[in-house]
Amino acid sequence: MANCHLVILKKPYLQAILAGRKSIESRFMKIKRVPYEKVRAGDRLFFKESGGKVCAVGMAGKVMNFKGLTCQRIMQLKRKHNRRIYGGDLYWEQKKDCRWGVLIWLKDVKAIEPIRIDKKDWRGWVVLTEERDFGLLKAQIHSAKGG
Repeated sequence: MANCHLVILKKPYLQAILAGRKSIESRFMKIKRVPYEKVRAGDRLFFKESGGKVCAVGMAGKVMNFKGLTCQRIMQLKRKHNRRIYGGDLYWEQKKDCRWGVLIWLKDVKAIEPIRIDKKDWRGWVVLTEERDFGLLKAQIHSAKGG
């Protein structure tokens, strides 16, 4: 069974996804936390701008989880995937000490009519449940904006 996730992104990254320039979402961390081993191919993704509204939906394609990362391995991932991750030098510099990581290939991302949700915490990724879904699982979010 597919899970649903709320993915919070800074505006430039969200815009790059919607424009098709960013097709891999990366999450690197110093300690193991979501979405590590929590997202699988076929899972539904709701995209929310940091401080803004949920404005797109898509699916996870291929997913790769990494543990025991080193600076060298992170730089290898940068060289191999950065044109699809769309990370700047500062992004990669901030990630060089991370030991855990997830790469998620994005599929079928479509803009939707923006939805404001009541999320006030700092989490950048939330696995949605029936009990805590911000109203997203009940909403009929299937069609692209304007389509």
